[in-house]
Amino acid sequence: MTAPGNAAPPRHVVVVGASAAGLAVVEEVRRQGFTGEVTLVGDEPGLPYDRPPLSKQLLAGEWETDRLLLRAPERFEELEVTHRPGTAATGLDTGTRTVRLADGGTVGYDALVIATGAGAVHPPSLGAGLRGAQVLRSLADALQLRGSLARGGRLVVVGAGFVGAEAAAVARGMGVPVTMVDPLPLPMVNVLGDEVARLLAGRHTAAGVDLRCGVGVEEVLADGGRARGVVLTDGTVVETGTVLVAVGARPAVRWLEGSGVRLGDRGRDGVEGVLCDPRGLAADGVWAAGDVAAWFDPATGRHRRGEHRLGAAEQGRAVGAALLGAEPPAPSPPYFWSDQYDLKLQSYGATGRDMASAVVEGSLAEGRFIAVYGHRGADGLPRTVDGVIGISAQGCGCRSALHKKTTIRSANGARIEGRVMAHCADIAGGRGGQTRAGNGMCRRAPNGAPPRKQFSARTSAFLLLRRREPEPTVMTATADHAIYLEPFVPEPLTP
Repeated sequence: MTAPGNAAPPRHVVVVGASAAGLAVVEEVRRQGFTGEVTLVGDEPGLPYDRPPLSKQLLAGEWETDRLLLRAPERFEELEVTHRPGTAATGLDTGTRTVRLADGGTVGYDALVIATGAGAVHPPSLGAGLRGAQVLRSLADALQLRGSLARGGRLVVVGAGFVGAEAAAVARGMGVPVTMVDPLPLPMVNVLGDEVARLLAGRHTAAGVDLRCGVGVEEVLADGGRARGVVLTDGTVVETGTVLVAVGARPAVRWLEGSGVRLGDRGRDGVEGVLCDPRGLAADGVWAAGDVAAWFDPATGRHRRGEHRLGAAEQGRAVGAALLGAEPPAPSPPYFWSDQYDLKLQSYGATGRDMASAVVEGSLAEGRFIAVYGHRGADGLPRTVDGVIGISAQGCGCRSALHKKTTIRSANGARIEGRVMAHCADIAGGRGGQTRAGNGMCRRAPNGAPPRKQFSARTSAFLLLRRREPEPTVMTATADHAIYLEPFVPEPLTP
């Protein structure tokens, strides 16, 4: 074990934030052989848990709280960490290397990792403080909303992003009437682009959601301290006893004010959060990872902050290695997934409304497809492959294979032409010449085709996006699709 530069190895590592990123830091320093003291401080009671299921399986009642734990109690104990649950950090003194805690205590550190994540935005105009008006960010939030849905009555969802759209889908599955409101023209449009977002909107309306896009909420009406309805910006009033506010999140950095740790300003820096170098270093002996951290991206010359679960864990592992002087793993492209109704959506890399997209497998009409996103060429199609989105039906048992040629134009003007093969995965494995691997990828191709080089889903996406792998390669996977690229030979574009 070493330390960054010529610094002495830390004796005490303190991680503030018992999140996916925070736990990843703890596990990585132990994996690197660190035998010193590790303290994990978290503002919520209990062991670290996973947040994505809050708006999916837990809200639907399919899972109970014990299934959310990121590590079983016995596994957590093996880390030999001093755990301080239910104890928020309230301040930081970088001069004395001391964290102040809400219980009046302090904890000193040699290396500090900030992993406090982000908090849901709930402005007073959207009913903050009213009974029946809530956000969905924590386990307590999810259990409260689940109870409200079980009692019945209309749910109004303010915001049609990830959390709002998933909660609306769960509520409709429970038979709850739902109105979903968003000032943008389509659900999740900034991430998915118009065409894919239009497909998602159609699925919500088909399921009975009263979708009100292009309109906002003027105020939340109250009676006796309880929400009773919302007034929309078009003058419409929607009566309800339950309002879910899902209008985004902001990094949890108030406890760092005045500490000397650089905090981003959206107007000045284009991003909020703890400003870090490309390794996650924010100040002398202070690192940051996860939703709270804005790492510098040398490729763009800007700080970037993400709010995706796997990205947070990756940053945690990278910081855990870097603060001990070890080589951190190479970053992977951003990744997210979303479950809505019978749809499984997964995305790798950069996607969005401002990018060109092209379907390379399946079709939007079928609701099962793979689309690539990239910088727009003169013909309106992607000239680069910067991201991939796949949507498929959950639990599909189809064993057929689809084959087609696709041409993608690279940034240097070369034409990459190859055969893209997509096929459905049998969850039980083994049918149709296919065996399912533990990470959801296939160990061998269908119908007796030669074995293909194996990577994790995210590594494979990285290789695709960088176009570094000339051999047949698993590109990425949705819940029931694996995609392969056959060997290709780049050719100059013909006029």
